[in-house]
Amino acid sequence: MARIVVDAMGSDNYPTPDVEGSVKAAREYGMEIILVGDESKIRPVLDAQNPGGLPIRIVHAPEMLTMEDKGEDLTLKARHGKSSMAVGMDLVKNGEADAFVTAGNTGAGMVTALFRLGRIRGVDRPAIAPIFPTATGSCIILDMGANPDCKPENLLQFGIMGSIYAEKVRGVKHPKVGLISNGEEEGKGNELVRATTPLFKNSKLNYYGNVEGKEVIGGKVDVAVTDGFTGNVMLKTAEAVGKLILDQVKIKIKNGGPLTMIGGLLVKPALTSLKSLLDPSEQGAAILLGVNGLVLIGHGRSDATAIKSAIRLAKNATESKMVDAMKIAIEENLKKG
Repeated sequence: MARIVVDAMGSDNYPTPDVEGSVKAAREYGMEIILVGDESKIRPVLDAQNPGGLPIRIVHAPEMLTMEDKGEDLTLKARHGKSSMAVGMDLVKNGEADAFVTAGNTGAGMVTALFRLGRIRGVDRPAIAPIFPTATGSCIILDMGANPDCKPENLLQFGIMGSIYAEKVRGVKHPKVGLISNGEEEGKGNELVRATTPLFKNSKLNYYGNVEGKEVIGGKVDVAVTDGFTGNVMLKTAEAVGKLILDQVKIKIKNGGPLTMIGGLLVKPALTSLKSLLDPSEQGAAILLGVNGLVLIGHGRSDATAIKSAIRLAKNATESKMVDAMKIAIEENLKKG
């Protein structure tokens, strides 16, 4: 049985969504859940869910990390503190749990993971890897914000980690890996892209070549690699465009008169399906690849559905032994280098 730690103090509306999502996951997926945080706040919410004999327990953590924790203060808390993130990740490090899920501050999650779990040997920088909807299914894009400035070697490591993630967790055989650029042709791109291309070509990756945004959205690759600055801008722009389209369709239907309203009822199932495709809560969280343990970070605005989805992803990653496979792949890359 997978053992998943959930940061009950993570979401913007903690601990209600975090606890409710955890109970739903325990009921539906059959796993042990460890809720970490202020027990005096967690216990009433948990009891209200009537968990019965579900394998859910609380581990008290007297502190929590917020968006206000930055710089030296964050470093001290991540290294020496007793926040819900730190206590939860320690459970993973000590073998008492298999994965850690939080909807808390992304930066705090990454810094705490680095201090509490450390990096996989051979990984210089961990990367955030969300799942992106495409015309043919989905694509893993990394990095999405952890590393604004990167070197070619970092992008190669991202490609290796993303490929293992796609294969082990997403079930993609021989995943195609692309390098995000402003042109499909080799030689296009900035200095970083051009310097990275030879590394990809000489690796064991199933390298597709350069991909523009339209190729990513079109589903040409299973893994798309870029620096954290470009990836974060790409993600936020895509989310905003998706929301704009759905909002505008609703407005046009509402203001279009009786016939348009009738048409709107007819296309409602399609719009509901489209909304589900673009909804971050369907994936729940992004895996932080490269740290020596499973850490998943979701949106601060996560609801119970998003938390449940994140736990499901943590369960799948645990059962696929993704981290072990990633260590082997990175080790092989080190030997080759």
